[in-house]
Amino acid sequence: QVQLVESGGGLVQAGGSLRLSCEASGIIFNINDMGWYRQAPGKQRELVAGITSGDSPNYADSVKGRFTISRGVAKNTGYLQMNSLKPEDTAVYYCSARITTSLQARLPVRYWGQGTQVTVSS
Repeated sequence: QVQLVESGGGLVQAGGSLRLSCEASGIIFNINDMGWYRQAPGKQRELVAGITSGDSPNYADSVKGRFTISRGVAKNTGYLQMNSLKPEDTAVYYCSARITTSLQARLPVRYWGQGTQVTVSS
């Protein structure tokens, strides 16, 4: 059974920084790709940043130049470094990854973490 757990959220002032972590546990053969999503109250969930198995990143326009996504090489861990935070970054942040649990799997399955709250005060 695969499980994703986020950590690192909290309350910060505008201009501050936070580093989110996502740890995957269980039987994992391969992590195809992973990403960070966020959802603010009354808003639709949106992709913040994603990264492929080849370490190719992509970012939402609203966070380009401020956020950095990365994957641990020898560990099933992902990160989201968030700098120059703005009040509009306030949301619950979710880690998600497409994972295969064996060589026999034809398609990866997407897993989601429980989310971590990020609040940025003005």
